[in-house]
Amino acid sequence: MVALSAYPALVLNADYQPLSYYPLSLWGWQDTIKAIFLDRVDVVSHYDQVIRSPGCEFRLPSVVALKQYIPQDRRPPFTRFNVFLRDRFACQYCRRPHPAPELTFDHVVPKSRGGRTAWANIVTACTRCNLKKGNRLPQECGMQPVAKPAVPTAHQLRLNGRTFPPNYLHQSWRDYLYWDVELDP
Repeated sequence: MVALSAYPALVLNADYQPLSYYPLSLWGWQDTIKAIFLDRVDVVSHYDQVIRSPGCEFRLPSVVALKQYIPQDRRPPFTRFNVFLRDRFACQYCRRPHPAPELTFDHVVPKSRGGRTAWANIVTACTRCNLKKGNRLPQECGMQPVAKPAVPTAHQLRLNGRTFPPNYLHQSWRDYLYWDVELDP
């Protein structure tokens, strides 16, 4: 028997775009059912799984769309995760991708030299490159970041997030996650 936690619903905005790609916007089955009963979402697709109460039977939704649009173009918060996502989880010095636990963020201009902890001075670095660069400026150690650090837009983060598919994708989600996939004839 499969636990009901194995049936999350993909949450789409009112324009049928996912609220976020990475992490993927998913709700547990309880939150999804509650939103349906509160008339906050439309059901787009269902699982085959059914839940029952003494008075009714209900197919679990696999995709829901919000009835009210949530604007997505606000400035993204400055977080470690968003820096990694902006830089596509790749070290900006050696250019190699790494799992998140192997990444740090590096002050391009070190804090001890007046560098600030802000979008325009932080890049993703692997531990090895961060230690190698140390407390030096890029020109002093010959380690220039691949891209100049800048504030990303929410749209850029969503596009970058699309390139990191989750471990689990239900068939009913594919039409809403991969707009550039070739359609079947």
